[in-house]
Amino acid sequence: MEIEIGIAKSGRRAWGFDDIAIVPSRRTRDPDDVSTTWEIDAFTFEIPMMASAMDSAVSPTTAIEIGNLGGLAVLNLEGLWTRYADPDPVYAEIASLPPEKSTQRMQELYQEPIKPELIGQRVQEIKDGGVMAAASLTPQNVGKYAEMAIGGGLDILVIQGTVVSAEHVSTREEPLDLNNFIVNSDVPV
Repeated sequence: MEIEIGIAKSGRRAWGFDDIAIVPSRRTRDPDDVSTTWEIDAFTFEIPMMASAMDSAVSPTTAIEIGNLGGLAVLNLEGLWTRYADPDPVYAEIASLPPEKSTQRMQELYQEPIKPELIGQRVQEIKDGGVMAAASLTPQNVGKYAEMAIGGGLDILVIQGTVVSAEHVSTREEPLDLNNFIVNSDVPV
C-alpha cells in the first residue's frame, strides 16, 4: 500500500516487530517439506541469516562461524579490522571505557587510516575458513578498495550507506556509477 510522503513522493508502509502478530493457522506443514535455504546469485545458504556489516557484529572469526552454520556474515572493510593489524586490544579498550568517554575515543580510533593490505588479508582469512566471504564498502570507497577485496577472494560485495542511490551527483569527486559497477563486477553486488 502506497502512502503519500510529500509532493510527488510516495512510499510503502514499513512494519516493526511490535506491529506484527503471528497467528497459528488451521493448516500445519511437515518440517521435511519446508526449506529455509536462500540464494544470492549462484550462492545458496542453509539458514536465513545475514549478519550486518558492523564492527560490533562481524569479525573474520565470526564470519567463519556464521558461514559454518549455513548463514552469511558481512565484514565491514572500512572498520577496525582494516585499520589495525591486531584490533583485539582496540576492542578491549573500547569495552573498558565508561559510556561518557566511549564516543570520543571511538572517533579517535576510527581516524586511523584504512590499510589497503589488510583488506585482502581479512577477506583471505574468511576464505581460509572454508566459507563464502562477503564484505561491505561505502559508495565513496568502492573504486578505491573493491579490487583489493576481490583480489583477496571476495565472493559478495555489499555497498552500504545510510542512503545509496543508483545515481549520485558530485562536483568534488567522480561519483560511483552503481549500474556500471554492478554490470562490470566479477562478484555479485
